[in-house]
Amino acid sequence: MRVQRVSRSMLFVLLLGLVSLCADMTYEGARSITGPFLGTLGASGLVVGFVSGFGELMGYALRLGAGYLTDRTRRYWLLTFVGYTVNLLAVPLLALAGNWLAASLLIVVERCGKAIRTPARDAMLSHATRQMGHGWGFGLHEAMDQIGAATGPLLVFAILSLRHDYRLAFAALLAPAALALLALSLARWQFPRPQELETKAVPLSTHGFTATYWLYLGAVG
Repeated sequence: MRVQRVSRSMLFVLLLGLVSLCADMTYEGARSITGPFLGTLGASGLVVGFVSGFGELMGYALRLGAGYLTDRTRRYWLLTFVGYTVNLLAVPLLALAGNWLAASLLIVVERCGKAIRTPARDAMLSHATRQMGHGWGFGLHEAMDQIGAATGPLLVFAILSLRHDYRLAFAALLAPAALALLALSLARWQFPRPQELETKAVPLSTHGFTATYWLYLGAVG
């Protein structure tokens, strides 16, 4: 039974790892060229720096609220889907941005999407990795995440080498974004209640222990 539970936990981690791999390809690929792209739209270096910094600020500040909402509602999948959808679709929409203001808004929205989905996704991972080991589970997920983070900019580099077209590069990132959402849907279908992957510990009762036992426990402690 435990082996079966561990194997299902591994499958869940691998599915979310695939989601993160494709998602990181999408937004890390985009982030590698957003600065120059804003420049082509007429944004100054000051604007590029502000947009980048403000996006990161929102991306981390909103995690506090998203984390609280995750604990209060336990709607792990809803928050994860909303966050990933906003996070991922903002990237290819940059191909349609007509000015630096619209592009800047999409860049900040992308960071907000990541803030919404991260606490809920990590909460689900914590349930799944209880059986297989938190270190191993999170390490495996992070490794797949970083593969995507490295592959995304390389994909953008290849596109820009062949066709020096920022909009084409952003549009091409729709492919890994769609794969990420597809993998997320598969994970949701296979594991509708990921918290059930975690075996609940049986609470211990102190009822029935004699005074001699407590005296002994105090002495050896």
